[in-house]
Amino acid sequence: MDASRTPRFAGPPTFALLPRRDEVSRCDVAVVGVPFDSGTSYRPGARFGPAAVRQGSRLLRPWNPGLEVAPFGAQQVADAGDIACNPFDIKEAVDQIETAAAALLGDAGRLLAIGGDHTIAYPLLRVTRRRFGPVALVHFDAHLDTWQTYFGAPLTHGTPFRRAAEDGLFLDGHSMHIGIRGPLYAPTDLTEDAGLGFKIVTAMDVGRMGVDDVAAAIRERVGDNPLYLSIDIDVLDPAHAPGTGTPEAGGLTSRELLGILRGLAGLRLVGADVVEVAPAYDHAEVTTVAAAHVCYELLGLMALG
Repeated sequence: MDASRTPRFAGPPTFALLPRRDEVSRCDVAVVGVPFDSGTSYRPGARFGPAAVRQGSRLLRPWNPGLEVAPFGAQQVADAGDIACNPFDIKEAVDQIETAAAALLGDAGRLLAIGGDHTIAYPLLRVTRRRFGPVALVHFDAHLDTWQTYFGAPLTHGTPFRRAAEDGLFLDGHSMHIGIRGPLYAPTDLTEDAGLGFKIVTAMDVGRMGVDDVAAAIRERVGDNPLYLSIDIDVLDPAHAPGTGTPEAGGLTSRELLGILRGLAGLRLVGADVVEVAPAYDHAEVTTVAAAHVCYELLGLMALG
């Protein structure tokens, strides 16, 4: 879509005004919405995230000067719409997400999923492992998301990476959390998380180390392995992403997050998700625009990798 001829606000309601999946014969990257938020433990509303991020993506342009790549020109990217899933039954919804994502990945090179709450990362990782083998998992978040259960429920937005570890979906010596901060339930949260194979770079570490050193630490940890990036928008400080379900003070700036992502150019990014955008708590599209730009950087990394 040429925004100099068709106003962005008048274009199709797809991510970055891209073609729909059924409008192209091949697809290197499918962008898919997963409007599911029944795994949230505080504010609901991330089910409306995919539509809001698509709206926030209307200002994206073809050339990414930070990565020196045209994310939509170097590869065929298409919007695959939303995965319909049961809002009343978490297990059934997770199964539906896995089935639909597997079908999409059957005729697309890679997936970029827009959530939805972080529960969706678990079925997406299951599909990614079947296609690419175990991945190095780099998880940007304020929270560990490796707790055992919430209220006895094994699948929630606070438990996806515990379940992923149990299933052997990621490489435990090559995976890490970025941006962790805020109170925990107990000191054992950290020791249990380390036992699952994660290394942590906290939000305060990001401030001390700087963008380049954090990106270098990720590159060293990931090595030559296929990479999956899971990005909870609450890794950003509430000043930069107020529209989310579980905000925590002291987070990253949007500039820091985008800079770290750009520092990963050349790694083999095989899949990604951007989750926990809850537009009801947003204002002036602050969160949705930030999330759209994160997606844009991810597509740029896919084009380069």
